[in-house]
Amino acid sequence: MRIRVHPFHVLRINKMLSCAGADRLQTGMRHAFGKPAGLVARVNIGQVLISVRFRPSARAAVVEALRRCKMKFPGRQQIVPSNKWGFTDLTHEQYHDLQSQGRLVPMGHHARVLRRHGPLAKNFF
Repeated sequence: MRIRVHPFHVLRINKMLSCAGADRLQTGMRHAFGKPAGLVARVNIGQVLISVRFRPSARAAVVEALRRCKMKFPGRQQIVPSNKWGFTDLTHEQYHDLQSQGRLVPMGHHARVLRRHGPLAKNFF
């Protein structure tokens, strides 16, 4: 599983008194930077929040887990299945073709494709 967004944005609050005589104690908007109240992640419309790799046999369980997970987030989320292999940019067919040709170097959760041209130093590390 890969979490694509992280809460780095700090929310701040300028506490104000709301009792009688509070106007003599406060400074209004002067020095109103506030104290940290929490962290949030700034997210754009259509931005991917969570990516999950799974075996085809576990598809139903992962979709159900993500369905329950999206209830914890405000707004409306979609579960979009992808035809990519893991966290790579390759489809399943491309991955298996490159693997059978020996042009694929697995690197944990992603893979590197060896090119057929260019200096050897760029292909091997």
